Amino acid sequence: MSNEKIEILKKHYIYFFLQSLCQINTIYKLLTRLNSNIYSSKFKKMLKKKTIKKKYIPNSKEKYMCVKHKKFFVDELVRWKKDIIKANNLGNLLNSSDDNVSSADVVDQASSYTDKTVEMKALNRSRKLISKINSALLRLKDGTYGFCEDTGEHIGLKRLIARPIATLSIEAQEKHERDEKIFVDD
Repeated sequence: MSNEKIEILKKHYIYFFLQSLCQINTIYKLLTRLNSNIYSSKFKKMLKKKTIKKKYIPNSKEKYMCVKHKKFFVDELVRWKKDIIKANNLGNLLNSSDDNVSSADVVDQASSYTDKTVEMKALNRSRKLISKINSALLRLKDGTYGFCEDTGEHIGLKRLIARPIATLSIEAQEKHERDEKIFVDD
């Protein structure tokens, strides 16, 4: 293969690699500042045509829990739920080969038992989280999402973005934690 063909292939591989990173415009600007010549003018034109859509993030200037906000949180919750399910399925698949392994060594058996206990706790946490995500999706449907269960006030966009399954405002959550601590201390 000639050097020219190799260079063309390199340029195309670099292009597809950069495209897969979804940061083409940023990388293009960076490389043009450095006066890099790793790609042709045709490649530069392709880069300029590419536009990266910025992900919508709710802001406080919009009406609280408007249609855009609701769609954003539905998408986030559904994505989060899918990620959890995918991670659990992958974990179950990876650990399914260990199920039939039995060892005569007591230490190995204890280690295996401990591993299974940890896995079961993680699976239980995932189930609880999925349950909370499902209830958040139901609250989105019935219009109560984004409002504190105790006070009825807005939970706040920043808190919901940080913790989409939140059911209490920061103040109500702090009060709940203080009350819980006092109850435990007694």
